[in-house]
Amino acid sequence: MATAAEQWVLVEMVQALYEAPAYHLILEGILILWIIRLLFSKTYKLQERSDLTVKEKEELIEEWQPEPLVPPVPKDHPALNYNIVSGPPSHSIVVNGKKCVNFASFNFLGLLDNPRVKAAALASLKKYGVGTCGPRGFYGTFDVHLDLEDRLARFMKTEEAIIYSYGFATIASAIPAYSKRGDIVFADRAACFAIQKGLQASRSDIKLFKHNDMADLERLLKEQEIEDQKNPRKARVTRRFIVAEGLYVNTGAICPLPELVKLKYKYKARIFLEESLSFGVLGEHGRGVTEHFGINIDDIDLISANMENSLASIGGFCCGRSFVIDHQRLSGQGYCFSASLPPLLAAAAIEALNIMEENPGLFAVLKEKCKRIHKALQGISGLKVVGESFSPALHLQLEESTGSREKDIKLLQEIVNQCMSRSIALTQARYLEKEEKCLPPPSIRVVVTVEQTEEELERAAATIKEVAQAVLL
Repeated sequence: MATAAEQWVLVEMVQALYEAPAYHLILEGILILWIIRLLFSKTYKLQERSDLTVKEKEELIEEWQPEPLVPPVPKDHPALNYNIVSGPPSHSIVVNGKKCVNFASFNFLGLLDNPRVKAAALASLKKYGVGTCGPRGFYGTFDVHLDLEDRLARFMKTEEAIIYSYGFATIASAIPAYSKRGDIVFADRAACFAIQKGLQASRSDIKLFKHNDMADLERLLKEQEIEDQKNPRKARVTRRFIVAEGLYVNTGAICPLPELVKLKYKYKARIFLEESLSFGVLGEHGRGVTEHFGINIDDIDLISANMENSLASIGGFCCGRSFVIDHQRLSGQGYCFSASLPPLLAAAAIEALNIMEENPGLFAVLKEKCKRIHKALQGISGLKVVGESFSPALHLQLEESTGSREKDIKLLQEIVNQCMSRSIALTQARYLEKEEKCLPPPSIRVVVTVEQTEEELERAAATIKEVAQAVLL
């Protein structure tokens, strides 16, 4: 009985073998051959390495050369050969012992050496001391900080404001406080380095659009809209942000804010606006690009700016609706973990705001001087002017590159040096070349302030023309 059963099983196996598909038989055959190979293959033992003698070890240690922690830096690198300033970098500046007219510092409204601002800082210094030695959440909140936040909110006509002790950290902390992994940020390719660091820290999905190109931005927004339709559940929890600058520090161009606001509502995104260059410059009262275009400030979800340009202090601020700003008090890294702004600098910023409110004509004067030098710098052989006519920071770039960035930088630096010898202080725009997402071309930056006279503006333009002609031709 058992034999018959075994024969029947054997018949079934043979029949199954004939009925099985060819690929199945090939796969099983390969597996069987592989198992046989493993079973009968020889095993090898690694040869034990004999221990080195003490002398051999010492010789190897002497021969070993560690890799450098950082790549070698040439001794003529600009970072190692900086200019030394003596005294305040106001209208006149003493650089390396030579007195010059200052066309390099972002002291747009001339408040850096203002007697009222210095008196306010000195009074605060006597009352509070120098620093704070603690972040805002740990005995670092002084009454003068709250006064400054209240003044900034009222000046910008927003519900609330928050101050940071470091200008760069303001937008770099604000972006990752809201945008997280999985969110999407649409950012301008010409965005400043602080924005780039904020985007990097957010770990969000970053989509860069061409500089000030609203058609390219809308293309990206449309593509994302189509992508969202494929996965509605994910789209409901994905936040979308548009990040731009009021006046771009790398190009001097103004953002097309009215078009940005239209795209915001059309594609349901949030707008973050960095206004370090436009705050205290644009608009009838210096409130920035929103006032310049007549845009309701409530259409902008967050406005950020530093206090190191027009206010001639240190630090930065963000302003907007209360629920937006309060979130930064819990999540803004630069706010939560840095010592708070020294009270003397907060007091100086408050007094600078007082002067801005009392003298709204300052902004018209600055705008007129910007237009004057922008016009005077046209037609320089070998150089082109980059930036809006009302931007207080213009760029002079080579009309034609030599083909080498290093050579371009050396040519522009020679122009800067010769202008310095003729008592006109300029500077090149500097970038961390290996860190920048979209590295701008080399340029000379020309900064305009209300303190510069018409004669000085004309002399600076004439000097730059003469020197450029001598260097480039």
